[in-house]
Amino acid sequence: MKLGIVGVTGMVGRVMIDVLEKKNFPLKKLYLSASEASIGKKIFFKKKIYKVISVHDLLLKKPDIVLFSAGSNVSKKWATKFAEIGSTVIDNSSAWRMDPNKKLIIPEINASLLKKEDKIIANPNCSTIQLVMVLFPLHVEYHINRVIISTYQSVTGTGKKAVDQLNQEKEKKISDKKIYPHPIYQNVLPHCDLFMENGYTIEEMKLIRETKKIINNKNISITATAVRVPVIGGHSESVNITFKKKPNINHIHKILLKIKGIVIQDIPKKNIYPMPLYAHGKDEVFVGRIRKDFSFLNSINIWIVADNLRKGAATNAIQIAEYLINKKLN
Repeated sequence: MKLGIVGVTGMVGRVMIDVLEKKNFPLKKLYLSASEASIGKKIFFKKKIYKVISVHDLLLKKPDIVLFSAGSNVSKKWATKFAEIGSTVIDNSSAWRMDPNKKLIIPEINASLLKKEDKIIANPNCSTIQLVMVLFPLHVEYHINRVIISTYQSVTGTGKKAVDQLNQEKEKKISDKKIYPHPIYQNVLPHCDLFMENGYTIEEMKLIRETKKIINNKNISITATAVRVPVIGGHSESVNITFKKKPNINHIHKILLKIKGIVIQDIPKKNIYPMPLYAHGKDEVFVGRIRKDFSFLNSINIWIVADNLRKGAATNAIQIAEYLINKKLN
């Protein structure tokens, strides 16, 4: 197995290395790539030193699987070139997610859709992954009619520059390299990504469109408000779900307990509920505050937390790679 990573020096790329370190991934060769500015940098992996090479040089190595996490422009330029030489690309950007000819995959939910001819596979948006991990099994049982999502998203979702802004503001340092239009330290921004003409942000529309694609149901009504908070550990989501059938809270617990990758933390009287502080560095999706919505028929409220750099990005991509290898689809 020859594995390549494009964008290895970025936040998600580095987490990919960390996740691979802890997994028994069947590697024969590992090739690490990043932007021109990072070529020659040294990365430690399992007590060995790897030098960062260019994407072009990685292409010449003909890797079996390539994990892309270098932004949509890089993916659009290079993913098809790797696919043409027989590599399977698992892309973490938004470049291919809504392409009708590309699969949008969460392994626990829809990996069975994958076939050997799928040479470019899209990794969903971080906030979408943790949401659909919970929504999909509930939809199978109760048939979702409507979803209202409010997110509380970590600055790590914007990248290193956003983390730098938070830390500089916390230390009361003045910087002209702000990534957000307002201070993020001790503040909350109802603004994730760019605003669109319809008044929603790109992040909010990703949640809506990607969720419908993965669940494979365009008739579900979904609305979202995505909010940036001064948190490092992960994304949190307050989700209101209306079903066509009357839900049972105890049964919902049982359904979610059976899903690999979901951990229920739901004992409010003992102050047990998911928090990004404790989700940080973990691969699971944490669920709690599961309760009836007494204001609307067949509705519940639920609270979902996950580390956006792990299950929301790096871990999900590597799980896709593992599935391809196990099923001999690469």
